Amino acid sequence: MYESLQQLDTLSINFNRTGNWLLLLFMAVVMYGVALGLKPQFFRGVFNRPRALFIGLFSQWLVLPFMTFLLCVILRGYIPPMVAMGLILVAACPGGAVSNFMSSYSKGNAELSVLMSTISTLAAPIFTPINYAIWGGLYVKYMDSSAGDVLRTLQVPPTQIAVTVILIIGIPVLLGLITVKFAPDASAKLKELMRYVSIVVFVGVAALMISQNIILFKEYIGYIFIIVLIHNLLGFGIGYTAATIGKTPVKDRRSVTFEVGIQNSGLGLLLLFNTGIFPPEVAKGGMVFVTAWWGVWHIVSGLILGTVFRFTGFDTGELSKFLHKK
Repeated sequence: MYESLQQLDTLSINFNRTGNWLLLLFMAVVMYGVALGLKPQFFRGVFNRPRALFIGLFSQWLVLPFMTFLLCVILRGYIPPMVAMGLILVAACPGGAVSNFMSSYSKGNAELSVLMSTISTLAAPIFTPINYAIWGGLYVKYMDSSAGDVLRTLQVPPTQIAVTVILIIGIPVLLGLITVKFAPDASAKLKELMRYVSIVVFVGVAALMISQNIILFKEYIGYIFIIVLIHNLLGFGIGYTAATIGKTPVKDRRSVTFEVGIQNSGLGLLLLFNTGIFPPEVAKGGMVFVTAWWGVWHIVSGLILGTVFRFTGFDTGELSKFLHKK
């Protein structure tokens, strides 16, 4: 496994910047659909009862990066350093629009999800570089010094923050709230339509991302799939467990689960392909491959978990009761 994954360091991943802008446009459309189900008064409720917000941000900014580092330590004999550093980079990224849709789709607290994504994105210039430096630095120092070449000081582009906060979250949410206020009947019908449109968009985006590197995915996806799956489940587990122990309502628990378990891996790719931060040779191999596959997998896993939450009593049964006792 180790040797097979190490071969990724000699391969180049296709990263289409034009496709990335198209993806951002799709995310804005999805967020408009999410906004059709938002209620302004519920935003006030999040601030009046901020426990779930604090638990979510604490788990995302501190617990997830720390647990990711421990995961890399445990898997040291199975994954090469570039794959480990890719996992640490993803864990350092904020949440994104994907988690907002999944929260809404799963009948979670969409308002809480939107606020968490907005706050974590605005704080990304601080927490993303800090988490990558701390946990990446510990990995290089104590686990594998050969990863030192990719231990760079991250600089999150302000334009990317502005695009995410204003164009992908801010404007679509504002337009959605305006639609609900002035055309409530039409917005109710449009909300149902947009849910299905969003699912089709996500499936199309996943297919597009795979098609750009289909040969590489077919040949090397096996081990990467397992590693990203474990990491993704770790994120979901952290969010769900923390929110349950914190005795948050079911809707809040679902949203915290998605916010902690789904990261903005697109930002990670932008950082990796920024030659002002990482040398061009880093745009090859395990670090990029892990980050790219994360962008595909969190759509799939989010839809699966969202469907489980939406149509079953999974998170209202014995598991949550057991965690409350703990």
